[in-house]
Amino acid sequence: MTHQPRRHFLKTTVAGTAAAVGGSGFSIQTAQAHTNSEAKLEAKANQISQKLFAQDGMAVPIATQPTVSPLAKGLDRTMVLGGGGEYYIAWYCGFFHGLYEAGLDMANIPEMVVGTSAGSYMGSSLLSGEFGRLRAEFDFFGKFPQIFAKMAPLANPNLSQQRADQINMSASDGSIKTRQIIGAAALAADNTLNSDHIEKLAALLTGDSKKDWPTARMFTTGIDCYSGERLIIGQAVARKNNIPLAHGAAASSSLPGIGGPTLLGQRYVMDGGICSNPAHVDIVAGSKRALVITLTDGVTGAILTSIPHPIAQNIKDVQATGTKVHWIVAGTPPGVNLLDPRQIEGALRVGYERAKVEAPKIKAFWAQV
Repeated sequence: MTHQPRRHFLKTTVAGTAAAVGGSGFSIQTAQAHTNSEAKLEAKANQISQKLFAQDGMAVPIATQPTVSPLAKGLDRTMVLGGGGEYYIAWYCGFFHGLYEAGLDMANIPEMVVGTSAGSYMGSSLLSGEFGRLRAEFDFFGKFPQIFAKMAPLANPNLSQQRADQINMSASDGSIKTRQIIGAAALAADNTLNSDHIEKLAALLTGDSKKDWPTARMFTTGIDCYSGERLIIGQAVARKNNIPLAHGAAASSSLPGIGGPTLLGQRYVMDGGICSNPAHVDIVAGSKRALVITLTDGVTGAILTSIPHPIAQNIKDVQATGTKVHWIVAGTPPGVNLLDPRQIEGALRVGYERAKVEAPKIKAFWAQV
């Protein structure tokens, strides 16, 4: 009699163990089913998105090897202007003012300008005849940075802004999936500087009051927050989708957790620098020569995303298509905050002084046969 309870215990324990194993197997199968289901839905979602948006003409895949760009093929002089916050807009203002004084009217020389973030503001202003006004505005903001700070309030970010910013600054690659994750955080951020606000600021800075894309030579860049696709907006695409130049510049500078995203057509778009080709130099591949100006070399200096920026390799790929490239790295002082309006006055001065050094080199480069 004393052995019966033990036999019963062993019997029920073995049965329970088998049930537990069976349950575990079921859980694994369920998890695998969920994984397969999610993968199928993701693939289906991508197909739906590509089908619906195939006709807007905005998406241009980032070249991963030397490839001639149809937008630049046959052009002589092109120019690429990378991004870098308020600091870099101010630097550009000083730099292009200095070039103009040296006899280089950069509003008329390039046949094509590709601008990202700060570069989109500068290129837009140059080509639409508004550079003098932008330069005067930044002279004013340099003397009264607190006014610019009120126009673009960035202090005391809320939790959703912190999430977007920290996710952006945690990225270790520039894959489509990484861009989608950052884009989702950007869409979910409650930005004080929302898209409507940033569009109005862009209109003020670019002088775009006509709600048009006044120059066919200007191209802005951005990243679709949902699909992660790289977007290139020029005059033809802009007019097809009713996109003003100011909105193109606003989208290109919609930094996750800071401002935007900005609606272009039916796509919500974030900063064009959120990818592994941050200046989008591949867009000018195939032109005879390209002047490329970036804030950093992709390795050193201040950054606004932790996505690796292999700019040197990006440029080598352009050169491999036969395009001659003159690359200028603006650089930043140690510890500079690219989004601090108090940096504007110093950046104007540094850019202006740099122009004196670079002007003879740029003249010689444009004059090459």
